[in-house]
Amino acid sequence: MGTVFSRRTAIAAGAAGLATVGFTGVSQAAAAKPPTVTKEYYGRVGGAAVSRYTLDSGHGLRVRILSYGGIIQTLEAPDRHGRAENIVLGFPTLADYVAKNSPEAGGGVYFGALIGRYANRIAHGTFTLDGQTYHVPVNNNGNSLHGGLAGFDKKVWDVTEVPGGIRLSVTSPDGDQGYPGALHATVTYTVDSQNRLSIAYTATTDKPTVVNLTNHTYWNLAGEASGDIYDQKLQINAGRYTPTDTTQIPTGQLAPVQGTPFDFRRPTAIGARIAEDDPQLLTGQGYDHNWVLDSSGSLAVAAKASDPASGRTLTVLTDQPGLQFYSGNFLDGTLVGTSGRTYRQSYGFALETQHFPDSPNHPSFPSTVLRPGQTYRTKTVFALGV
Repeated sequence: MGTVFSRRTAIAAGAAGLATVGFTGVSQAAAAKPPTVTKEYYGRVGGAAVSRYTLDSGHGLRVRILSYGGIIQTLEAPDRHGRAENIVLGFPTLADYVAKNSPEAGGGVYFGALIGRYANRIAHGTFTLDGQTYHVPVNNNGNSLHGGLAGFDKKVWDVTEVPGGIRLSVTSPDGDQGYPGALHATVTYTVDSQNRLSIAYTATTDKPTVVNLTNHTYWNLAGEASGDIYDQKLQINAGRYTPTDTTQIPTGQLAPVQGTPFDFRRPTAIGARIAEDDPQLLTGQGYDHNWVLDSSGSLAVAAKASDPASGRTLTVLTDQPGLQFYSGNFLDGTLVGTSGRTYRQSYGFALETQHFPDSPNHPSFPSTVLRPGQTYRTKTVFALGV
């Protein structure tokens, strides 16, 4: 299986890289102020109580997270003048998330949600593991997307508070959505005085299975529902990406980005080449592809985004081999966000740290197999700055 699930995040190396990407307006005296966590009742889903937690760094970063789906509902961060504003897309009510946040509910957007058991797509909802074929629900162009009809985005997670954040846990029983093995997963959200949101994932199983977890937050660094993100700049530290067929399943090729609209090795406006007559862009009606990160296995910078108007920056660090960049192509003006304003095409972008799509059907891709006695362990950091 390789080292995919046995490696440990290189905290020391990652910390050195993080030192330069936080919000720089924090004095030494203010930095001593610890983050806080507050809890409020937010409603019920299927008889289970849902809570909303607010994680406050004390320095302008404030994140609201639901126990339903582990959803990041809002995230406020300062601009260059120190003014905090919500910069992620979401719905105003719990009922909206239940009714609209997935393909089965008519939306298919997965705003802010935890994704599992398998993030992204599995071709035809079928894979073979140790000689046995498994079938998982098909819900996207004849393929399985983001865990199937009732993935981790629809579960009410158990939550415990930890210093600076919360730890969510859930057990997916053997056979859940067709996946083998009882999978126990935890996801820990924490914030710190440098305005970093860290997400740490773990999972264990009692039978061989496949697993690929991520978070599906949509970002708009100019502010939620402020308009399209075409002028915001993006850099992805990847020289290759995985082209897809017409149903957005990887062909198996690791193609060079050089000379294509997929070359974000230098900061480039998201809209600069999105309308080019490229077959891959036409398939996804924009960007909706996995980039093969240059560095994986230890916490390293995968991507950076910035908004010229507000001065906000977002730096994404991860130990994962892939990053799915989605430019919000299917936001069609039918969904109303937390501010009461309508979301139109490309009003937000997602940067999903992950293993490659359809890895169970591509032996040449990094393995997503998890076996009893092993621990799936990965970490992603979203560092907000100016």
